[in-house]
Amino acid sequence: QVQLVESGGGSVQAGGSLKLSCKAPRNIFSVFSASDMNWYRQPPGKERELVATITSGRTTNYADFVKGRFTISRDNSRKMVYLQMNSLKPEDTAVYYCNQVRQDGTYWGQGTQVTVSS
Repeated sequence: QVQLVESGGGSVQAGGSLKLSCKAPRNIFSVFSASDMNWYRQPPGKERELVATITSGRTTNYADFVKGRFTISRDNSRKMVYLQMNSLKPEDTAVYYCNQVRQDGTYWGQGTQVTVSS
């Protein structure tokens, strides 16, 4: 059963912007609002890496390589989490994954491709 669904990926030139969305359609409100939500990415030929986190208390943390360029946010009423990506670089090219940490386990979306051309 699909727990998380990402959207918003695509191709963009360096310096451009994209906004990724992740929906948790099967979550009930209380479960989603109590979850920590993360965005990970996996560049071609590399390991998956953590990009940004937003906790249930809305504390945010970012990997050094996206600080100042990416913003993570959440809308609990819509069971959505977002990743606004600005000033994109070719090295941001990757499959981006939504991740949810719940009391009953950790869940992943199917990923969305982001390609940044120079």
